[in-house]
Parts: sequence; structure tokens; C-alpha cells
Amino acid sequence: MPKRSIYVAYTGGTIGMQKTANGFVPVSGFLTDCVQSMPEFYHNEMPEFVIHEYSPLIDSSNMAPTDWQMIANDIQANYEKYDGFVILHGTDTMAYTASALSFMLQGLSKPVIVTGSQIPLAQLRSDGQTNLLNSLYIAANYPVAEVCLFFNNKLFRGNRSTKAHADGFDAFASPNFPMLLEAGIKINLKAGKISKPTGEPLEVVTISPQPVGVVTLYPGISTDIFNNILQQPVKALILLTFGVGNAPQDKKLLDTLKQADERGIILVNLTQCFQGKVNMGGYATGNALAQAGVISGADMTIEAALAKLHYLLSIGLTSAQIKQRMQENLIGELTVD
Repeated sequence: MPKRSIYVAYTGGTIGMQKTANGFVPVSGFLTDCVQSMPEFYHNEMPEFVIHEYSPLIDSSNMAPTDWQMIANDIQANYEKYDGFVILHGTDTMAYTASALSFMLQGLSKPVIVTGSQIPLAQLRSDGQTNLLNSLYIAANYPVAEVCLFFNNKLFRGNRSTKAHADGFDAFASPNFPMLLEAGIKINLKAGKISKPTGEPLEVVTISPQPVGVVTLYPGISTDIFNNILQQPVKALILLTFGVGNAPQDKKLLDTLKQADERGIILVNLTQCFQGKVNMGGYATGNALAQAGVISGADMTIEAALAKLHYLLSIGLTSAQIKQRMQENLIGELTVD
């Protein structure tokens, strides 16, 4: 059998950075040179692969919806030529990109694995070698046909992942959904399902940057903050609330939210807690938000909720349709009771 072929898109990020007198910086061609100098990537059990380095390389802190679109379009342009895709990305916004791609790549029947590293590939003790090597091997031999995020020997569903550690190797977690696969001594499939290519064409949804606000509630938060952030052109607001979705029972705040809902602004309730889901029927303080038009984001990550809002706001739906679909499980991003 011919070897499987994987397309690697290096968008930027720590994994391909070079050490300079001013610190680590992305340098064109450096990542490709590093990989080519490491024989383990060319072991006979490894798939064939091609590396495409973006120009200019993008620091993940500078990633924007226009960059998500560029990556999605790149996958579409190469979809028929390769058996799987590995996206090398900076860790800071990796979970946002993985979440966004999961909504944008419709009809996906091949694996798309987003990965990177905390230490550059060229440095001693880099986690980049393990992350990239495993991502290539898994994409070829354990093709889970969805957008995934691989880090520290764990394959997560992209739209369930979140960055959990700023500087540790175990940088990502999936707090409300089991890992898809674990790469230990043996590669163990967990919640992931191996796919076979369907031959169906990939459809890429075009999204546009959307004005979405995010507010973290805290004791004594002023209603003026909400009045300011809910001005035009904001189309949606994510509220990071207490516990299972609770907020102060402040009449001014609730009136402000109700007026925003009546203007068609989508209000989504997510918990500040790392794990668990919103239940606005559990307490009066949560029920008051529901009465004001706030909808539950269930157990979505912030990254998934933000990406989903960008997707739904870009495809010409009404506010009522968006509110309905935000509460539906479209591609595994939330748990439905």
C-alpha cells in the first residue's frame, strides 16, 4: 500500500521559532530545516508529508477570524491531494482556531489536527518533536475525521479544548468531554472514532469578523459596564457567570439585558467554572437571567461559544434562529440533556 500523505501548514508559533539575542522569533524556513534534520520524522513507519510555511508567519496572539478563514481555505485547496492535515499553531489561541475550524469545515471526512509546542523544536527538551511526530502518525494511522487538538500525548476534540496551563507541557484540557485518543506505549482510542474517506467534497463556510463581547461577572459589577459594552455595533455578548449560571438579581442589570435582547443582541450564559455546565433553572438568580432573554451556553468552552457565534452571525440567520442554534449541539461542541 502506498504511504499516506499529510499536509502540514505552519502558521506560526513557538514550535518553529529560532533563538536570537532578542529572544525567540519566527524565522521563515527554520521549522522546515529543523524537521529535515531529524531522522525520526522519516522513519519507515511515518507517513509522507509536505510542510507549507505561511508568509508572513503569524504569532497566535495576532490570530483573527480572517486568519481562520485563510487556514480553512488552505485545507480546502489541498483537500483532495492529502489524507490528513496538521496545523502548526501558537498555543495562546490554538483552542480558538481549533474551535472555529470545527464549524467552518463542513462535511469533513479526513483528520485535521492542530498542534504546536511550549518549547521551540530546535531547543533541548522541546515538546514540539513529540507533538508533531504523534500528530503526523495519528493523522495517517488513526484518522479521526474531525478537527482535533493534540498536545502532550492527548488528542482532544478541537471545540472542547481550552488552554489550561500557561507554561507547562500539559497545556491543554477538555474539561467537559473525554479525550479522543491517548498516545501512551500503545495508542488507545477513547471517545474518537476512526473514519474512512467518503469522497464527499469539503464545504468551507465563509465567516466574517463579528463584534462579540465577553464580560466576566464579579461581586459588585456595575451595570454601566454592560450599558457601555452593549452599544452598537455589538451583536452578541458572552456572560461568564457564577457557578451554574448565576448573576446578581439587580433590576437595572436585568433591565439592561432585557433591552439588549429586545434589540436582537444574542446573550449567552457560560459558567466561570473550569468544569460543569450552566443550569439557569437551578436558582432564582439564574432564572432571572433567562427571563431577561439570556440563553444557556450549557458546557461550551469560551473558545467554542465565541467561534460558534462568529459562525452563526456570518450565515444570515435571524436573532431567534441564532438563539435556537446556539443551544443545539451542532458538531459535538456541547452536551444536550
